Amino acid sequence: MNKTELLKKLLPGLLPLFVFIAADEIWGTEIGIYVALAFGVGELIFIYIKEKRIDRFVIIDTVLLVALGAISILLDNDIFFKLKPALIEAILCVIMGISAFSSKNVMLLMSQRYMKGINFTKVQEIQLLRSIKIMFWIFSIHTLLIIYSAYFMSKEMWVFISGGLFYILFAAFFIYEFINNKLKTKKFKNEEWLPLVDIEGNITGKAPRSECHKNKQLMHPVVHVHIFNSKGELYLQKRPENKETQPGKWDTSVGGHISFGETLEKALEKEIREEVGIEKLDYKFITKHKWVSDIETELVYMFVANYNQPINHITDEIADGKFWTKNEIENSIGKQILTPNFEYEFKMLLNHKFFSKT
Repeated sequence: MNKTELLKKLLPGLLPLFVFIAADEIWGTEIGIYVALAFGVGELIFIYIKEKRIDRFVIIDTVLLVALGAISILLDNDIFFKLKPALIEAILCVIMGISAFSSKNVMLLMSQRYMKGINFTKVQEIQLLRSIKIMFWIFSIHTLLIIYSAYFMSKEMWVFISGGLFYILFAAFFIYEFINNKLKTKKFKNEEWLPLVDIEGNITGKAPRSECHKNKQLMHPVVHVHIFNSKGELYLQKRPENKETQPGKWDTSVGGHISFGETLEKALEKEIREEVGIEKLDYKFITKHKWVSDIETELVYMFVANYNQPINHITDEIADGKFWTKNEIENSIGKQILTPNFEYEFKMLLNHKFFSKT
């Protein structure tokens, strides 16, 4: 669901309020209530005929409008009515606040319920959550302004703040989002895009590499190859000191991302060729596992291979490389010499008996 569709869902319930504001200016509060009530009922009938559903938000808005309007007339004080839009927005703020700052995204669940047939990718869910957070603060500030105007400003200013300003704020929000999306598109134009996957490896979307490396919700696939020689030793590569993550530590023989649109096999062959200079390597798939680091979440496809020729690392991304014995690796665990990911996979290699010769 995009922001335009979200606005379309919210506007029907707010229309009776804006109809009342216009009618109240022309005929007064009492007639304004009748007009708004008639409009609300007509809107309910129209939506039911067109979409075969009853819009509960329109019912709540119309009933609340009539109730507060009636209290305002009976008490000969329109302050209750003036606070009505603030009350509605306060309810929306609570819903958006729960969605934005808790583990339960109520608005996403509501959207999925009322917009059946539309599936949200992980990227879309993250974008929606970001928009909800921004709208939460916009609605909260607007609610406070309505309350302030109801008590301390003229009726004309209250009408503008509770009505026209609402549209102005939304327009400003959409313009900001439009410009922001354009800038992001330009920024990511020449960047590598990675597929987003679920735990089974099914592709659910795509995202720029830089975004994947700062958001743990964007799980993306990588390949790791552990290369053994005939002595049962394991080749490890040393990460350069200028690496952003785990600089200077010893890591998996070969490791790299699978680009969007790239097959697992192509990614394997590319990384093997680029990192250790081997054109042909007979590798074997072992397992896949989810790895969550401090900055990202990866679905790791783990392979093993045998190679008995000297290995020359040929890329600037590798500072050094050599074969290690099982004992050398075990003596280095927990000493900030090896990467945490490799230490985790080393245990998996032990469980699969790949070090039986040493």
